[in-house]
Amino acid sequence: MRLTTFRAAVLGVALLVPAVGLIAQDQPAPEAPVEEPNPSGEQPEPSAEELDREPRDPLEIYADLNLFGEIFDRIRAEYVDPPDEEELIRAAIQGMLSSLDPHSGYLPPADYDEMRQDTSGQFGGLGIEVTMEDGVIKVISPIDDTPAARAGIMANDYIIELDGASIQGLTLDEAVGKMRGPIGTDITVTVAREGVDQPLTFELTRDTIAMRAVRWSMEGDVAIVRLSRFSAQAYIGIENAIKEIYEERDGAAPEGIVLDLRNNPGGLVDQAVFVADAFLKQGAVVLTRGRTESESARYDAQPDPLDEQLADVPMVVLINGGSASAAEIVAGALQDHKRATLVGTRSFGKGSVQSIISLGPDGAMRLTTARYYTPNNRSIQALGITPDIEIRQVVPEEFQGRDEIVGEAGLAGHITIEGQEESTAGSSVYVPQEAAEDAQLQYAIKLITGEETDEAFPPVAE
Repeated sequence: MRLTTFRAAVLGVALLVPAVGLIAQDQPAPEAPVEEPNPSGEQPEPSAEELDREPRDPLEIYADLNLFGEIFDRIRAEYVDPPDEEELIRAAIQGMLSSLDPHSGYLPPADYDEMRQDTSGQFGGLGIEVTMEDGVIKVISPIDDTPAARAGIMANDYIIELDGASIQGLTLDEAVGKMRGPIGTDITVTVAREGVDQPLTFELTRDTIAMRAVRWSMEGDVAIVRLSRFSAQAYIGIENAIKEIYEERDGAAPEGIVLDLRNNPGGLVDQAVFVADAFLKQGAVVLTRGRTESESARYDAQPDPLDEQLADVPMVVLINGGSASAAEIVAGALQDHKRATLVGTRSFGKGSVQSIISLGPDGAMRLTTARYYTPNNRSIQALGITPDIEIRQVVPEEFQGRDEIVGEAGLAGHITIEGQEESTAGSSVYVPQEAAEDAQLQYAIKLITGEETDEAFPPVAE
């Protein structure tokens, strides 16, 4: 798999899911309609609306900019207290970008540095994936083996205070900035939890969030490979895991592989391409389509020793309502190429790509620059990927009714695609801590061992 330096840099991230939490669905959302399966990966045609849209007269645009300048000058001259002009301008930039969709935004220098640490795989913090929902900071999920996970913070919790101070009015980036900090420093996190009358307070000590992307284990002769996020460590983590699995088995292939992408919020697009390529010999992995030629591309798998080694190993991929973005790229590619059977519940439905565009000393902007499509030209934007076999977890009574999220379709201002259906029901994000109680994982293992059967496994190439 080869990406040009330009593409690898510009694609940047299909970063964290903007909104997910603990919630489930009564039925999986239907597949997006497609004309025909298209493993060749040809680009979708622009819509009539896109072709017919007329650009605004430049004079109208400059008139609006004059209006902005007038308001800015009146604020500077007449606001009750002298404002910080730099903060005013940055707030205006943030408002402009965030009005586009839930994933675009402005990254001040400090936030940009933190984002780069995040995608590199190491930073000092608590280990919580969060999003902004209706002005409130909501926990997507705690990251495995972090202070937040060990303390008992849960998906769907709402963070209301940090060190006793309300976070009302803070942006998502500001709240994340307060939670991160030097390793070894303490912070008090107060959350509201549905079904619990009083707020819960947690005393946490910031630690190195190593963001180990891949963990693996064996259930009998079946390899379980858990990919928690698509940081820069994702592909090398997969590669090392496969190597270690074969070493433990004295070179013998496992009976099958379960790739667990549940509650994986996404990350770097190039890592998604590399991970999918690890299991595919050839063909399209993902198609991107933007307004400019540089943002429209097709990424192909190439033959390599790793996919040759795994060619005859049966594969199941686990997804749920927290599987988003880059995780959906991988799941969609393996499903379209009939390389793996998808088990679980409908995925999040984030079908857009964000580019991180450096602004030098002024930080960066996170801008949605393309939609992505699976190899069969499926867009999963606000729809999600429907598993081949839907398996629900047995949800404990205290979580029932709170283990589901609607996903991308539930986000205000999300990108829509004319004529495409959107999901309206929730999809569960609950995953038991104990493997023995994990209905989806146990079903996947039994599929591979033959204790369970379904016409969707193994998938048959058409």
